[in-house]
Amino acid sequence: MMLQQLDTFVGPEVNWFALSPMLTLLGGALVLMLAGALTPTWPKGLYAFATATIAGAAGVLAMVQWDDITDNGTTTLVGGAIAYDTLSMFLTITICIGVILVSMISDEYLRGTPNDGPEVYALYLVAAIGGIVMASANDLIVLFLGLETLSLALYVLASSNRRSSESAESGLKYFVLGGFASAFFLYGIALVYGATGSTNISEMVAALQGGVDPFGNESLALAGIALLIVGLGFKVAAVPFHVWAPDVYQGAPTPVTALMASVGKAAAFAAMLRVLVIALPFYRDDWRPIIWTLALVTLLVGSILAVVQNNVKRMLAYSSISHAGFILVGVEAAAHGAGDADPGPGMPAVVLYLILYSVLVIGSFAVVTVVSRNSGGDTSLDSFKGLSRRRPMLALAFTVFLLAQAGVPFTSGFIAKFGVIQAAVEVDSYAIAIIAMVAAVVAAFLYLRIMVTMWTAEPALNADGVAEPVAIPFSIGVAIVAAVAFTLVVGIVPGWLIDAADTVTAYAR
Repeated sequence: MMLQQLDTFVGPEVNWFALSPMLTLLGGALVLMLAGALTPTWPKGLYAFATATIAGAAGVLAMVQWDDITDNGTTTLVGGAIAYDTLSMFLTITICIGVILVSMISDEYLRGTPNDGPEVYALYLVAAIGGIVMASANDLIVLFLGLETLSLALYVLASSNRRSSESAESGLKYFVLGGFASAFFLYGIALVYGATGSTNISEMVAALQGGVDPFGNESLALAGIALLIVGLGFKVAAVPFHVWAPDVYQGAPTPVTALMASVGKAAAFAAMLRVLVIALPFYRDDWRPIIWTLALVTLLVGSILAVVQNNVKRMLAYSSISHAGFILVGVEAAAHGAGDADPGPGMPAVVLYLILYSVLVIGSFAVVTVVSRNSGGDTSLDSFKGLSRRRPMLALAFTVFLLAQAGVPFTSGFIAKFGVIQAAVEVDSYAIAIIAMVAAVVAAFLYLRIMVTMWTAEPALNADGVAEPVAIPFSIGVAIVAAVAFTLVVGIVPGWLIDAADTVTAYAR
């Protein structure tokens, strides 16, 4: 009987080229690990260069596939488990850009340490694979597998600095709380499966197409949605599920913090869009008020608590929480048109914010990496005193990033914040739009505080009575220059990227 079943089994057709970005990252991670184990230590900078090249190749392949999707339309892959649409490609490109920049930051940071090898870079690629699977999943089980792949890589990376007790502590905290979040998410999948009879997003939408039956399994579905939101709330660091973020961001190696704040957040919000907006639009009136409330408390708590911190990494951690609140404003706007023929501006505003914020936050942590490298690992606000006198161009670059995060015009941060607030206004969510603007004003004090410290405070002097100069390694300098250029170019000429983001509403169903 078993042999007969094997004879009749027909596997799903696999479009290998359509999966090429993920396969490129996977192959690169395996080659890095294998070659690193079988060969002597590679020349200076080669691990980072190889990782950036692999991620760049995956990003280029995603752009090629974007063109194919716009010509031939969206579809699903591997038996309906993977969505092949512009939303997945946009997030794939975002994640690849994040890996490229983080790899460049990591080179000098890891130089001369026990971690100066292929393992960390291979984990970057593995985390990227998990993030892309989350962004592309058309099945909740596949999405969960991507989430766990990303999470496990980040757990190890957060604790990868074996010489630091703070790194070990951050990895343990992230692992324990992340495990709880994954359990909530998986239990939510089980309940939603019980209500809809499937974990495949296309089949779930088809099952609910005729409308929600109030006398059927609605309570089961609502309980599942609540648990899914709890699990995703942990991953995006939304209040009150944010408690892990400040300690983990501060204790993890700075390039890893940049990866978590960019790639990790982009993947988590991609999963939120897939689960809520695409898979469960018929319950939007039930989950939209929850997202509205999460956006409100996340904006206020993140902005207010950021102001009272004295460590720049913790400041940026709470700033990241505040930015999660802004992105949730876009998710709430997307909820109004979820399932409609015209989905509205919410989803494009969210993905646009993700790519702009990813570059911003990586550039910010690149500056923190340089300063802490020259101050013995210190990331307190005092270590940034007088940075303008020690390294004016570095202080200027950090000022650009801080102004962009504050949402100052002619920067990419203004385009991002304006996009989500405009999306909220267009769907008549005036209250949350006003709260977001107030939160932006409050958060601006944080960025102003750092700028004042850099430009007006007296720098610490050495034994000779002079300020220690700040050395900028080449690879980190290139990453900072690229991030500054992107921030200003998009802030001045944003139309091309806004047009690209507008295409993500044609997602696979």
